[in-house]
Amino acid sequence: MAKDLENEARRRAVRRIRDAKAGLSSEMKAWSERIQAGDRVALAKGISLIESHRKEDRGPSEALLSALSSATGKSLKYGFTGVPGVGKSTWIEAAGMALIEKGHRVAVLAVDPSSRRTGGSMLGDKTRMAALSQQPSAFVRPSPTGDTLGGVARATSESVLLCEAAGFDRILIETVGVGQSETEVRRMSDAFVLLMLPGGGDGVQGIKRGILEWADVVLMNKADGPKERIELAKSSLSAYQGALSLLPPPLDGAPPVFGTGSALDPTSVAVWVDRIETRLESATESGQLASRRRRQQQDMLNAMLKTEVLLRTQNKPGFEAAWQRLQKEAEHQQTIPFDAIRRMLDGLN
Repeated sequence: MAKDLENEARRRAVRRIRDAKAGLSSEMKAWSERIQAGDRVALAKGISLIESHRKEDRGPSEALLSALSSATGKSLKYGFTGVPGVGKSTWIEAAGMALIEKGHRVAVLAVDPSSRRTGGSMLGDKTRMAALSQQPSAFVRPSPTGDTLGGVARATSESVLLCEAAGFDRILIETVGVGQSETEVRRMSDAFVLLMLPGGGDGVQGIKRGILEWADVVLMNKADGPKERIELAKSSLSAYQGALSLLPPPLDGAPPVFGTGSALDPTSVAVWVDRIETRLESATESGQLASRRRRQQQDMLNAMLKTEVLLRTQNKPGFEAAWQRLQKEAEHQQTIPFDAIRRMLDGLN
């Protein structure tokens, strides 16, 4: 009798697990279908899910990405960086409108600085791209960086996949600002655009390796207004072109395109969009784009390996207690950091 009850309990447990898995699969299938049908609410909720830091959301987010994997890889991706105030949002909005006029569907992933108090996005690029946000063929999503380096949010690459699955064939990614770590967006874009200010004092940042050598387009924005300002833009651009000659040739074969323009002039932006699209067409035909994406895939695998190793380490029994002890020791300068970390990891099961 006891054995029968035990077997029945086991069968019920197995059935509950099977039903739970089937329910999750069914839910993710329906969710993925809504996203592929262009449901913006489903897309927004999907991005919120993959951005979540909650442990219990990890499984569902991976399931959703898996369900959408066959619908990805069909878009062209632009990455934008530049110092704060250079006009990235204005330029991106104008570029998005130009692409829509050409019949494309445009998604903008605008990565904003995040509040240290709430963790949320502080600037809200959606409010600064009001015209584009109202377009039926556009989707604008601001995301907080959190504590992630590289000018992009932790889940930006996964957000790109969701936007691709939703049918957006042009994805524009805006970084927080410009610096040595901003090249991360280059690893997920087909065209990396560096916007500069005429005489804006950002020459050192632009000349630093890690920014200029990775740019596909170097555009001196705000080349408008008085003649003196336009001349300043041209002279500033010449300085960057001279700096490029000191750097090694780009890995992808094609040197960057240099020029001036103004985000306030829709015609100027449309001309640059045409130039970038032509460059991407040439890269596709020559095989450079495919080579670049293979390298990006390798970089993504390396990044995911580091993330997974960190997560598994943090989930090991005893990690939290060992970490707290280590931090207290550090407060009293009782340990050498690299030695302490090594000893802590060696002590984990």
